[in-house]
Amino acid sequence: MKVIPYNDISPTYFDNDLAKGVAGRVLVGKNDGANNFCMRIFEIAPGGHTPKHTHPWEHEMFIHAGNGEIYCDGGWTEILPGHVAFIPANIEHQIKNTGNTLLKVVCLVPPQAPEM
Repeated sequence: MKVIPYNDISPTYFDNDLAKGVAGRVLVGKNDGANNFCMRIFEIAPGGHTPKHTHPWEHEMFIHAGNGEIYCDGGWTEILPGHVAFIPANIEHQIKNTGNTLLKVVCLVPPQAPEM
């Protein structure tokens, strides 16, 4: 069993031409013995965004805090705390923070996806 404060896990930072102001943490993954999924959290700074990308696996997401938008299937949809999102495989998607506080998104991916 693993029970720890999530911020005890060291983040990986992304701040380049493709992603801006993103910190990601693997909350539960292969190193924990989780062979069927990976749980991650992304904290996106105000004005920040993930890269616009596609891949052959789905995402399940829970919006924990902050305000933002998800680009999916050619359009933007507002996301707020408590919202859930499902992004199907092979669909171009991106998340951006449109608010003034951290946008915190919990994301689940299958084992064939990179953990971070």
